[in-house]
Amino acid sequence: MGRMLSRATLPGTLSHVRHVSVVRHRTAPDLVAKVYAQVERDFGMLAPPMLLHSPAPVTLAASWLMLRESLLAAGATGRPLKEAVATAVSRGNACPYCVDVHQATMDGLAPGGHAALIAAGRVDDIDDPAVRRVASWALASGTRDTAARHESPLPPERLRELAAVAVTFQYLNRMVNIFLTESPLPAEVPTGARGLLLRLFGRIMRTYARRGGEPGASLGLLPEAPLPADLAWAEGSANLAAAFARAAAAIDAAGARAVPVPVRELVTTRLAAWDGEPTGPSRAWVADAASALPEALRPAGRLALLTAMASYQIDDALIADFRAGTPGDLALVELTSWASMAAARRIGSWIPIVPVTAESAPSGSASAQAPAAVPAQGASPAGES
Repeated sequence: MGRMLSRATLPGTLSHVRHVSVVRHRTAPDLVAKVYAQVERDFGMLAPPMLLHSPAPVTLAASWLMLRESLLAAGATGRPLKEAVATAVSRGNACPYCVDVHQATMDGLAPGGHAALIAAGRVDDIDDPAVRRVASWALASGTRDTAARHESPLPPERLRELAAVAVTFQYLNRMVNIFLTESPLPAEVPTGARGLLLRLFGRIMRTYARRGGEPGASLGLLPEAPLPADLAWAEGSANLAAAFARAAAAIDAAGARAVPVPVRELVTTRLAAWDGEPTGPSRAWVADAASALPEALRPAGRLALLTAMASYQIDDALIADFRAGTPGDLALVELTSWASMAAARRIGSWIPIVPVTAESAPSGSASAQAPAAVPAQGASPAGES
């Protein structure tokens, strides 16, 4: 069924991808073909956020490992709460495509209007306390200060799964903002029909979303790798630790191929001082930062910096500027993948997994002033399904 749905929807999904040529089934190299088979089986269709990676097989596999093991694989936390995190993080990153997809999927799994409230930024209006706590936490996780102040909504073993979803979408939102259209719906769909079509999409996806894939089934796509220190939040979950370690190693290797050393050093330095706050409506800061690079590397520097810190500001001219000196889809996907992952890892490093209580927090700290977490037990059906 997954392959039939995937092939039926492929012409439409291909139209979502910009800037690169998607690798088709008949010409797919072995690794791409293996990923496509898993995506069709577990996701129900060849999702455009995966297709956009296809010119770079290793980064395709890495992105699939993170998405599958965090969002699709069965675990201690139900899929509706994971979709709440995906929707909230996507809203925080100004990624309308991902907001539409994951709002619709969450609504298909747990109707009741919660997904629409998250998509609209009205988290405080959610009447289900479990969903409200998780969505609020997901929104807060995007900046260092709010993440530190926000009390954990779930015990560590369940929160770890939500952190994996949050980091995955910090990565994917950046790639989607660059390479996909603003919505999974065609531009000619009337505004009044959008809600109906998204609800239909949610019902279609519900069958696949309820399955809960076997944890670890994607790990064989990439070789084993050690877990970096900034991904230590994944420790305690064998499949998450293995997936993110392998994905990080693969994307690091892609960055070493595609991103010049001075550009990697510039992005790494800027991210080390970044707290997740928006960079502002102007892109002047990018030009200033890239001016320290040799002139030939400035297009790559500007693209990598904006990918990491303000992907929604990337336009066709910036892509064309990079391609003028570095043609080919492979380099474009690998550079943006590396910068997206660098930012996602930075954000993941400040998400506290062990709940901070008033008793354990330093006196006078923001955490000490935070309200006590509501116990995870007694969560609504949306949180436990």
